Amino acid sequence: MKPFKLSRQNLYLLIITLFLLVFVLIFAFTVLIPSGKEYRQARAVTNRHSMELGEYEQLSDQTLGELKSLQEKYRNVITAFDNDFDENRFISQNKKYFQNLKVSKLSKMEEKQPFDLYEVNATSKIDSPVVFYNFLDSLNKSDWVIGVNFPIHFKRDGELINSSFTMRVYALSEDRNKTVSLKETNTTKQQ
Repeated sequence: MKPFKLSRQNLYLLIITLFLLVFVLIFAFTVLIPSGKEYRQARAVTNRHSMELGEYEQLSDQTLGELKSLQEKYRNVITAFDNDFDENRFISQNKKYFQNLKVSKLSKMEEKQPFDLYEVNATSKIDSPVVFYNFLDSLNKSDWVIGVNFPIHFKRDGELINSSFTMRVYALSEDRNKTVSLKETNTTKQQ
């Protein structure tokens, strides 16, 4: 057998190839593989965050849909906060339910809330309690936000029933109205 002879050129190529092979292996095990692990971990975290973001966006869209639905359903309650309470208008709108309706003077209650609270004492004469319940239903559709306080006193007076009850009328406070109107003004200016 003939001995295998390498030329000097082939020997240099073999040494360079082995050196590059060793360099590539060292580079792969010291730089690429650890970076790959970090990349996979970062990708897993990013995927998890993307899923959470999708869930939050879906929840946000769902909540926004519910908000729009509630705003549409209770539009008159929302706009009722802006209306000032007028005794005469209240009496004229609701006198059809009562034979006699008297509303005492409003007294502003001292409470620190985002709205002003007025207390109204009303006495009336009605034919039957059904009329009073119809009145309570009409309060839900009125131009004001009104809560009827219990107890409601009914006392028979011959053919009629005297009723006495207290209502609370809620209106946005003047400070809140000013901040709301300032926000609306700023929003329209920006557009």
